[in-house]
Amino acid sequence: MQNLSLFESPYTIRRSARAQRARINVSAGGVEVVIPAGLALSEVEPFVNDKRAWIERTLRRMREADAAHPPARLEDGGEVPYLGERLALSMRREPGRKRAHVARRGDTLSVRLGRPEDLRDALERWYRREARREIEPRLDAAAARAGTPYTKLSIRSQRTRWASCSSSGAMSFNWRLLLGPEAILDYVIEHEVAHLKIHDHSARFWGLLESRCPEYETHERWLRTNGTTLRLP
Repeated sequence: MQNLSLFESPYTIRRSARAQRARINVSAGGVEVVIPAGLALSEVEPFVNDKRAWIERTLRRMREADAAHPPARLEDGGEVPYLGERLALSMRREPGRKRAHVARRGDTLSVRLGRPEDLRDALERWYRREARREIEPRLDAAAARAGTPYTKLSIRSQRTRWASCSSSGAMSFNWRLLLGPEAILDYVIEHEVAHLKIHDHSARFWGLLESRCPEYETHERWLRTNGTTLRLP
């Protein structure tokens, strides 16, 4: 792995045995250039320069999205997003406590933990539990309306996907969806339920999705513009 400079931002080169061609990932973690194992490093700079305008636009959109959607503040008196709400964080240090405890009380998220550095992991575990509680009944209802049952529900932490639907009907959703508006979560559920019937992104799929979610294009744009803000620091 090699770090190089890209305009005003650093980027990382990563070789991948599975990559068939070079690609660029722009995320909250920075800019990453993934290249096949056999690609010469001398070919990276021309490839990046060719994508320069797209990279700059993407970085600019991310900065604008961050400004419009303040990130979580993981500290006592801070706050975290939850389906369009902002929950206040109340932390209590209990030296010797092995496992942090997180509980919601109204608009406050109460956290008891032994070490301050355990806060982020404790919050992620809480969001994962809440994701199943929020998603399962919505998914059950959407699948019932569509008449297309699913086989399994998993909550994950995918790097590049919000959700997925396998050919066997197994559903997977990213817990970070709870960091966004409720309407976005509901849209992603409808999107995956539509995949139970049509597994590709053909015109027929988008037509089916529109019949179930007429505002799907608005939600797709929101995710493309603001998806990078759905994270815990």
